[in-house]
Amino acid sequence: MIQNYLFRGLLAVMISWVSLGSCDAQLSNQQIKLAQSLNGVYSQWRDAVVSRNYRVWHQATATHRRLSLQNRVLSEKGSWPADIFTLPAPPPTLKGLKLLRARSTGMTAKSVYFGKVNFGAGKVPSDNILLVSFIYEGRGWKYDKAEFINLDNLKDVRAQLVAGDLAYVDTEAFMPSGVKPKPPAEVPRAKYIAKVYSYCPGREVKVRINKISVHRFQDNQMSEVIIGGARDGINDISYEIRDLPGYKGSEPVALRVYLMSQIEGVKPIKVYQYQTRQGDPPKRQDTVVFEVGSVDAAKILGLR
Repeated sequence: MIQNYLFRGLLAVMISWVSLGSCDAQLSNQQIKLAQSLNGVYSQWRDAVVSRNYRVWHQATATHRRLSLQNRVLSEKGSWPADIFTLPAPPPTLKGLKLLRARSTGMTAKSVYFGKVNFGAGKVPSDNILLVSFIYEGRGWKYDKAEFINLDNLKDVRAQLVAGDLAYVDTEAFMPSGVKPKPPAEVPRAKYIAKVYSYCPGREVKVRINKISVHRFQDNQMSEVIIGGARDGINDISYEIRDLPGYKGSEPVALRVYLMSQIEGVKPIKVYQYQTRQGDPPKRQDTVVFEVGSVDAAKILGLR
């Protein structure tokens, strides 16, 4: 299972310098050379996070990732850039981890590490995988994101890696895509924090709100912050729904938008809902609007 290691929108996995002695013997000289360059970027980025140095953090972070985090913080009416450094623990290092792979394709790269990734949870960590992604910008590599692969339910894979069988990390999920992400448009600080909620067993639901905030839900029940928040008056929402391969069920689908308050005791206000009944097929796509009126606005801001 791949999980994003996320603190308030910041993918805060940072890895310190690792010696060549902790590289897998199967690595080519080209991979080792690439890894040296990427580790330097990691070290710079981690030091910036620990020292709360925004200038260096800005330099070491890929543009699309930096703008995405900025948009997320401002959409939650947080403090930018202070919130990116408000972490429960410093980012973990690569100390003691083994570098399994380092690859680049076009303007993208990925490094794969294996070992006891320590998130400071207090318990002794087991052997797992850390997959770190980069983007090439200007004259060098920039940190993009890190993904933690928990092998507790993949003990056979863990045993294979310990034995030197790297087939698992040579699959597509561990390969750089070669596609450089397009930076998102910057959004101002939101007036209303809003979340989109989806319940979609066996389906994929794609949602776009106000032509800015893009969301994708698959066979789950969860909510995500709407980038840019909700606006006064009319807001638009478009969605697409499809069955995932092999799905034969008829469970209901739900899609909702809530305004979220920062005032204690003020409950979220539902401003949009699309929901099917058991057995009824959902609309495959639609574009509709929802409204943030003066009454709901006053309630969510604690003015009445």
